Amino acid sequence: MASIADSYPWTTAPLIVGAPMRLISGPSLVHAISAAGGIGFLAAGTDVSTLSENLSSFKSLLSTSPIPGAPSDVLPIGVGFILWGADLKLAVKALSELPEPPAAVWLFAPSSSEELGSWANGIRSATKNKSKIWVQASCVADAIEAIKVATPDVFVIQGADAGGHGRYASAGLISLVPELIDAVREYYGNLNGGGDTSSFHSPPKFVAAGGIADERGVNAILALGADGAALGTRFLAAEEAVIRKGYQDAVLKAEDGGNNTIRTDVYDKLRGTIGWPEGYGGRGVINLSYVDAIKGVSFEENEKLYKVAEGAGDKGWEEGNARMTTYAGTAVGLVKEVAKAGDIINYGGSGQFSSSRGQAALHHGDVDSWILMDWANSRREETEWYHDGLILYSNYPEFILFIIGRVIYSITKNNNH
Repeated sequence: MASIADSYPWTTAPLIVGAPMRLISGPSLVHAISAAGGIGFLAAGTDVSTLSENLSSFKSLLSTSPIPGAPSDVLPIGVGFILWGADLKLAVKALSELPEPPAAVWLFAPSSSEELGSWANGIRSATKNKSKIWVQASCVADAIEAIKVATPDVFVIQGADAGGHGRYASAGLISLVPELIDAVREYYGNLNGGGDTSSFHSPPKFVAAGGIADERGVNAILALGADGAALGTRFLAAEEAVIRKGYQDAVLKAEDGGNNTIRTDVYDKLRGTIGWPEGYGGRGVINLSYVDAIKGVSFEENEKLYKVAEGAGDKGWEEGNARMTTYAGTAVGLVKEVAKAGDIINYGGSGQFSSSRGQAALHHGDVDSWILMDWANSRREETEWYHDGLILYSNYPEFILFIIGRVIYSITKNNNH
């Protein structure tokens, strides 16, 4: 079965994706992420007017610093759109003018399933089907509906721990990832008459997002069945991020993310970013703006204080007096230092995603099998073995043959070292 790397040949395993953080994920950050073997996503967000300029800036970076393994027919990055506020016509125009469109387009927060379908069709038409469609989903119901209207190539499974905007009603990745994957594969199995899901209607790949900031989180979501991990909060502390120093310092100082971040609409209201579909809120670090709101301070007074903080620059995030929006996920307490994006992927300051050996446990039914992945040297090859095994388990005899073959492969490989 084809792996996710087949569609993005410049990437290495485990696949690390830089989430499209609005106003933060610019050309320099996404280039650095993709150059390190990940997939960086430009954040078009709700304002498509700057997309062409940002894509042009990325292409300039690419011309001076090519990315090994990048295909010639697409740009080795993705672009993310917030559908409820973005202009589809402008997006289609910008993408259709590109000789090489982005390799992936991430669609998030539609006002309706019909809007999601229109965007998926529009992007595929504008890019002549070169751009893979990624759809963000926070629950099984969203995923099944997305299949019906958009036929995603990749699902971004966003868990409750994710920073920035997401659904209030969502589960953590430990339960959400396996349940959503099982449901999607069952749906495709039914489409295929209960047969092999690798034929006819090919199921999508899965990238998990929310609360992942180091190697341990990546290990966990791979073991749960995901094909890769999307990070946002960790890249807030990337040197290439377009971020105010006060914001970045607040991220570095934050700890105990489960207790000190909250999903709320308070900051949207104070900033005037109104229009999110019902059920969405932004997770950020708790500060005086939120505390005053729940204490009953009037919106008018809270807004006045917020504008004062906004005018104070970096001091608006000053510890003890912070009021400025600080979107971040519950993993914020794991972010301890600023580093280059490439180092975050390859070293993370302390070996976060490139340990010489990574272990992923496969627990399915009454079978406990292990697959040891060499992330530093032959990472993509090993990850393909792992995910092929997940699919083969649906046919038990083939799964046993897979395990036997994997053991023989491992013995042969070890004898050659």
